[in-house]
Amino acid sequence: MSNKLPSVLLRAGEDRRVRGGHPWAFSNEILMDAETKALPPGSLAILRAPGGEALGLVTFNPHSLIAARLLTSNPEAKVDALFFGRRIAQAAALRDKLIGIPYYRLMHAEADGLPGVIVDRFGDSLVVQVNTAGMDVLTPILLEALEAELSPKTIVLKNDSPVRELEGLKREVTVAKGEDVDPIELTENGATFVADLSGGQKTGWFYDQRDNRRFMAGLAKDASVLDVYSYSGGFGVLAAREGAKSVTCIDRSAAALDAARQAAKLNGVDKIMTFEKAEAFETLEKLRGTAARKFDVVICDPPAFVKSRKDLKTGAQGYRKLVRLAAPLVARGGFFFVASCSHLADTALFAEQVRRGLRDAERTGRILRSSGAALDHPVHPSLPETAYLKALTLQLD
Repeated sequence: MSNKLPSVLLRAGEDRRVRGGHPWAFSNEILMDAETKALPPGSLAILRAPGGEALGLVTFNPHSLIAARLLTSNPEAKVDALFFGRRIAQAAALRDKLIGIPYYRLMHAEADGLPGVIVDRFGDSLVVQVNTAGMDVLTPILLEALEAELSPKTIVLKNDSPVRELEGLKREVTVAKGEDVDPIELTENGATFVADLSGGQKTGWFYDQRDNRRFMAGLAKDASVLDVYSYSGGFGVLAAREGAKSVTCIDRSAAALDAARQAAKLNGVDKIMTFEKAEAFETLEKLRGTAARKFDVVICDPPAFVKSRKDLKTGAQGYRKLVRLAAPLVARGGFFFVASCSHLADTALFAEQVRRGLRDAERTGRILRSSGAALDHPVHPSLPETAYLKALTLQLD
């Protein structure tokens, strides 16, 4: 197969990172001659060291900053449904061992050997996100492999992520298999929730917070809980199930709150939960003005404030402001959870903004737990920036 594939050559001195295990080669590391520039986006190619040695098989996009993404270090490999199937089977076996029920992140891109591919599993339904030109070209093979390994009833291609535009791809949502993609029920931490697979954010559910939800629910017995950016109630409903005396969910999305209400009913906790469609910062300001309003547990799980490097300063300040507004609402001795899913805001920067926000709010306390994404979101050892989720749990004085 290698004889039929084009070669992509790294510039002199630019092969060290790839040899060290990094799965990407950037466009400025590649010898972009006319022939290489003319390769169609998403082409399979052999990545070669400056001396011509084959370093592996890649998908290649001459128009992307991340030009080459390593599929395998074996340049002779045949990329077919069996190749994909082996990786899917390995990923599924790991999740079955870690999670035990078929509701999880099945494929987590580079960490599971399929760069740019996200697959979330909802029982016999799958939501697939393909974020690179290479995997876009290979989508028919991916779907064939998913069919062979899992025989799902429904497959939704949720290809609406903004990162697709960086790869020259259009954003769209299509149903690749099945018809009924109405909101479905899923199980997490023993509770039942509702996800909108085709119309919800990302894949319709955020499995990455599974372990953090369980931890916070463990602090919620007999507590008043404020769940800001509640989305479909992952934190709030579980807290109510674990014995909270009251839970207030705030989100700007009516659809997300409808799903949270459904989950509350399904779990028999709707009587102790209230839902408010509102902007988070405005509501926190308003609650802060109500001097008597305090909560035993406050949870803030916002969307990414830092979407690009140019947003880094203002986005980071958003976390500081969030903490400044939310911390005063935590009762003395209560618990405060705050998270960031901005991969560009690293752990140290996020922790510093939380510290500054606490100082602005004139609150002191202690960090009880620093955590990340759940175990079904593994991190590629050479891509530490893919450990995107950061969360701190504090007790405030």
